[in-house]
Amino acid sequence: MGVENLKKAFTSTGSVLAAVDPDQLEVSTPCVSWNVRALINHIVGGTIYFAQVAETGTFSQSSAVSDVDYSSGDFNATFDEGAKSAVSAFSADGAMEKLMTLPFGELPGAIFVNIAATDSFTHGWDLAKATGQSTDLDPALASALLENARAFLPDAMRGEDGKAPFGPVVYVPASYPVADQLAGFLGRTP
Repeated sequence: MGVENLKKAFTSTGSVLAAVDPDQLEVSTPCVSWNVRALINHIVGGTIYFAQVAETGTFSQSSAVSDVDYSSGDFNATFDEGAKSAVSAFSADGAMEKLMTLPFGELPGAIFVNIAATDSFTHGWDLAKATGQSTDLDPALASALLENARAFLPDAMRGEDGKAPFGPVVYVPASYPVADQLAGFLGRTP
């Protein structure tokens, strides 16, 4: 896992993001409380959040990314810029050992980089599903992220959409793409 998987996750999600038609911004997504516009804002804002936390060890609310509508501008360029910054910040000397303060506690960079990769990749899956693109995204990466999520995701983080970070596990047959299986494990319905 680590920075290489974060790069792969950003590459996968960037490809999905690049295929979004501006006419799809109001379409609903597997994240019930978000439409495509809100999901794009989360995905793009996430790169900025990941970069700032990896670089500084914390996130400044004064630069809150949740208030910015990235979907109204060149969200692909902003995503690419944020992704490069995040990869650079996580690649810096000592970043994997650095404690990073998150809303739910302090974690070393080596753990947070995996959370960032899973978040970006899975929301790329959400976006692909919502916009009619293939959800068969990077099987090797999906497999690594699924294995990691199964090992580290506690049931206490599961619940209703909008009230918990993850929904209840959704059974997905082994014959489905691994990215669909990861989505199901994280509470989405393929």
